[in-house]
Amino acid sequence: MTSKGSAVASDAQSSAYLSAGQPVAASGRAPGHEPGHESGHGTGHWGRTVGNEGAKLGMWLFLFTELLLFGGLFLLFAAYFSRFPEDFHIGGKVLSRVLGTVNTVALITSSFLVALAVGDLQRGNTARSRHLLLGTLGLAVLFLCIKAVEWSVKIQHGIYPGGPEYLVMPAGQKAFFNLYYLMTGLHALHVIVGGVLLFWVRLRMGKGLVTPGRHILLENAGLYWHLVDLIWIYLFPLFYLAV
Repeated sequence: MTSKGSAVASDAQSSAYLSAGQPVAASGRAPGHEPGHESGHGTGHWGRTVGNEGAKLGMWLFLFTELLLFGGLFLLFAAYFSRFPEDFHIGGKVLSRVLGTVNTVALITSSFLVALAVGDLQRGNTARSRHLLLGTLGLAVLFLCIKAVEWSVKIQHGIYPGGPEYLVMPAGQKAFFNLYYLMTGLHALHVIVGGVLLFWVRLRMGKGLVTPGRHILLENAGLYWHLVDLIWIYLFPLFYLAV
């Protein structure tokens, strides 16, 4: 009696799906209602979450190594500054505070734009996020152009390792400009890398490969850019305000 009742129920279910225009599997279930279908979707979401957390952790570890690199250079600067304080003061007076301040404002603003871009992408406003990244890239180019002008002026005046003015400087001023070219040059290289990374992420956003549901690339690129900004915030007072 029970078996007969089950068969009748199955026939009734099949008839209901057929009347709705839906095919029926041999098991009597409608497509999309197979066992484990819902759990498979949950597993995929869990996998993406774990992947995002792993990517974030990897980026934080990379940023830590970058901090170690610049941290060592900051310690080297402190050691030479303690040995040649007067020469470092004289060297700082040669640099342009105005250009250094403009570059500082440019990088801080660019970092703010990146933060806004990440937030807009997460909220689904991809177009505005791409516009904000374009503003960040423009400020990065401005920073590099100003830095190129600074370096070119120093080189024209012979203030570079091996230059005529450099050779007659005392040891302390030579140490100052050696560190100036090394640390600001290394930082400029990081600006270039960060700019290329943000440009690449922006292209992928335009192709629909970086979306509100898959924004980890922009988040990591933003973290890298914030590090570039943070490093400059320390470099600026060390060199331009060391007077």
